[in-house]
Amino acid sequence: MKLNPLVFVVVLLSLFSCKKQTDNSPASKDKPLTSYVNPFIGTGGHGHTYPGATLPFGMMQLSPDTRLEGWDGCSGYHYSDNYIYGFSHTHLSGTGVSDYGDVLIMPTNTQVINNGADGKAGYRAHFSHDNEIAEPGYYKVTLDSTNIEVELTVSKRSGIHKYVYPSSDNQFAIVDLVHRDKVLDAKFEKISDTEIVGYRFSDAWAKDQRLFFVIKTSHTFKDVLQSPPKKGLKGAKKIALQFQNPNNEPVYIKIGISAVDIEGARKNLKEEIGEQSFDAVKKSAQDLWEKQLEKIVVESDNEDYKTNFYTSMYHVALAPNLYQDVDGRYRGMDMEIHQTKDFDYYTVFSLWDTYRATHPLYTIIEQDKTNDFINTFIAKYNEGGIMPIWDLSANYTGCMIGYHAVPVIADAYLKGIKGYDVEKAFEAMKHSATRDKLGLKSYKALGFIPVEEESESVSKTLEYAYDDWTISQMAKSLNKTEDYKTFSERAQYYKNVFDPDTQFMRGRFRNTWFSPFDPYEVNFNYTEANAWQYSNYVPQDISGFINLLGGKDKLEANLDTLFVAKAETSGRHQADISGLIGQYAHGNEPSHHMAYLYNFVNKPHKTQEKVHQIVTELYSNTPDGISGNEDCGQMSAWYIFSSIGFYPVTPGSNQYIIGAPLFEKATFNLENGKQFTVSTENLSSKNIYIASAELNGNPFNQSFINHSDIINGGTLHFKMTNQPTDWATKNNETPKSEIKEHLITPAPFIANGEVAFKGDTEVVLKNADKDASIYYRLGYKGGFKLYDNPITIDKAISLSTYSEKNGIKSAIIETQFYKIDPNISIQLETDYANQYNGGGNNALIDGIYGTKDFRTGTWQGYFDTDLVALVDLGSKKSTDSISVNFLQDQRSWIFLPSTVEILVSDNNIDFNSLGKYNVNNTKQSEEVLIQNYLFKLPPSWKTRYIKLKANKLGQLPKWHLGYIHDGRSWLFVDEITIK
Repeated sequence: MKLNPLVFVVVLLSLFSCKKQTDNSPASKDKPLTSYVNPFIGTGGHGHTYPGATLPFGMMQLSPDTRLEGWDGCSGYHYSDNYIYGFSHTHLSGTGVSDYGDVLIMPTNTQVINNGADGKAGYRAHFSHDNEIAEPGYYKVTLDSTNIEVELTVSKRSGIHKYVYPSSDNQFAIVDLVHRDKVLDAKFEKISDTEIVGYRFSDAWAKDQRLFFVIKTSHTFKDVLQSPPKKGLKGAKKIALQFQNPNNEPVYIKIGISAVDIEGARKNLKEEIGEQSFDAVKKSAQDLWEKQLEKIVVESDNEDYKTNFYTSMYHVALAPNLYQDVDGRYRGMDMEIHQTKDFDYYTVFSLWDTYRATHPLYTIIEQDKTNDFINTFIAKYNEGGIMPIWDLSANYTGCMIGYHAVPVIADAYLKGIKGYDVEKAFEAMKHSATRDKLGLKSYKALGFIPVEEESESVSKTLEYAYDDWTISQMAKSLNKTEDYKTFSERAQYYKNVFDPDTQFMRGRFRNTWFSPFDPYEVNFNYTEANAWQYSNYVPQDISGFINLLGGKDKLEANLDTLFVAKAETSGRHQADISGLIGQYAHGNEPSHHMAYLYNFVNKPHKTQEKVHQIVTELYSNTPDGISGNEDCGQMSAWYIFSSIGFYPVTPGSNQYIIGAPLFEKATFNLENGKQFTVSTENLSSKNIYIASAELNGNPFNQSFINHSDIINGGTLHFKMTNQPTDWATKNNETPKSEIKEHLITPAPFIANGEVAFKGDTEVVLKNADKDASIYYRLGYKGGFKLYDNPITIDKAISLSTYSEKNGIKSAIIETQFYKIDPNISIQLETDYANQYNGGGNNALIDGIYGTKDFRTGTWQGYFDTDLVALVDLGSKKSTDSISVNFLQDQRSWIFLPSTVEILVSDNNIDFNSLGKYNVNNTKQSEEVLIQNYLFKLPPSWKTRYIKLKANKLGQLPKWHLGYIHDGRSWLFVDEITIK
């Protein structure tokens, strides 16, 4: 048969078109993936990343230091800076607290060992980004001030500097051990004319960080100048080396580091670099990075999208950091030396951030390392008594909240990753959840954390509840029925901080809601957030949360309002709250799951809209291209998941919630040898909605995908369109996060009534579950009564109350009521800060005293203002003494007043001073203390009016971290006691 040529062409075009639309072949790269990485992304704004050379999860981060202090100097580098102080060997990526910067080396043409930060002559040098290159595993810059060309590359625990000087004269290198943080001890030892060894022990975020080093140079040197030990810095030194290089060859400096000892640093350098050339080490580093990036291959015509993606892949592999020498030795959380070759030991676990998406991403692309991470958690538990929350260089930093090593373990275990002692891991998980610190004592007893017992009480209650749910799920898998019951119940404690009237999660202050309430206010009830940003955090029981709200339409309406609310916050300034879309704050982690919640209310098209907006507007190929701190990979992991098309809203559920794919094709190259590909059809900047989907060639009509579908390999194919569709909108097509067993009854709360009152107060009790019965008892005698009407209280007494539903009782909550002398009143002539109101206008005379933790709501705070308060006793009275308490917590910017004075009068016109305290409040102190100022009255005096005057410190002292930001002090005052 002879085919018409025109028909043949049409058939071919038709076949090609059909092939293009249904092509499920894996994604392929068009050039080396390292070429898409831009290490400068995140070095501007508040991203807090560094551009220097490192390896995936490596111990060494060899990078330039351009900033010595300040919040935006956490990584040591900021893109807006113009000077380089040198190149140090350890750095943190995207953290909110500063540390590291160990062993700084700076090539220069002078033996001056001052860093030049004071404006005097020094070794720092001007540089331009025009003469700067950063690639995975490699960094290069020309120092304009000296015309020295610097190149850096690394292995895991070691690195190489390459310096090209403009001439053979005056070739110096400064080695500075007192760079950046406080040095506890430091020492050089010259081994030969080409080798120096030593150590540096320092105090910053990690209070006792220990680093040892071995430095070998390609050319002989003279140590021409050493600084004497500084006063108070035992053995701290800087040294200037002068190279003997008559032929002006490139100078190479090789360095190995260790947390164990000098011999460990020597072995690390010898085994990893040895006699290799700079170019050979660079090639190995970049080959390793290429292999790392190939774990996910994406296809797109948009170069910026691919750059954002592979820079994110780069960032998620910068931490955790290897913390173990080549011989298996490491420094444990007990500061002792341990050894193992059964697993690699790591540090820098930013778990409050990374448990949300970074570690779930590792369960797909880093399963072997996930086993190492969990073995590390268990080792730290054995060494230090607890699993890490935020550990850094064998130190527990005490930073952030929750016990989020727990969900990392549970999520991995439930996904079949079990290369560790499972029973020991579960023991450590339960141990984390059963301590009495950080609010857990109240949480276990009451089902929530009261404001007055612990700071950040709402956030801690919510995060603990999620962590507990992951324990329950692992317990269920292990057939531990009692543990499953206990932690399933605890997983529902979020219900106890839900206010049904405002529909926000709120602090319970003496069993009332903390007030006055402003959901925009950033205060001590939340962690780096406000009520908007934490009130949708119930990933473990979204169905139960929806029931509390009153239905799916309520959650949808709340989310709609969240994304269009005014993009401002009130109360305490919190730099972490950034990347605002309404009150959705993408720059901080509590918001990260919210765009995906629309899937749970049958509106996946709204998730697709919001996710597309975030990935295209809040990530960019610029130095400030990350909308907040990069946070050791979490910001990048969110982007990786979301740009591919799904996100782990509830780690531990083995489900990923589908959003909106950004790439034509993305392929996971899994460790088991299989591939999983997400492909799209008709994708464009306008075609952001899913019209239909197929999984492995079969119709796929659900807005979530299971972990097993990915790990088993296959293809998820989306057909896109430019209008919302009804894809995956039926009830059986939506994801579910639900606790159905061992349901609890929430504890009742005081909806109306004053805990400290004059005359009497009418108390109204309510429950988040309107179907629960409420019982109460006044005082300690008699039984509980069914509550059916408001209770009138007219004297100091305790009120105990609990709720019951279907035979299940809540905890009993006891509240002490205080009666204020009705004849006494107070007039505040200056305004207190609402977030530190202490209980309101009568807080200073209510008989309730503050504790050393200013965040527990009992102190009244005044920011950068003097305090004037007038107490009226109602009539002239004999008074023996008057005293007032102030708080000092200098790290929190709370200083004692400069002066405190009490004046008294019997007519409110003529006042007599009882004296004045002049306070030395600028002396630096780590001590948190309550200072009482006592004033005595002559025996014959009677007085009616008492005036308190306290003067602020004002601008913070020069030694304070906040001084460089023109920071101002707080006054925290509590009870005025009259006897």
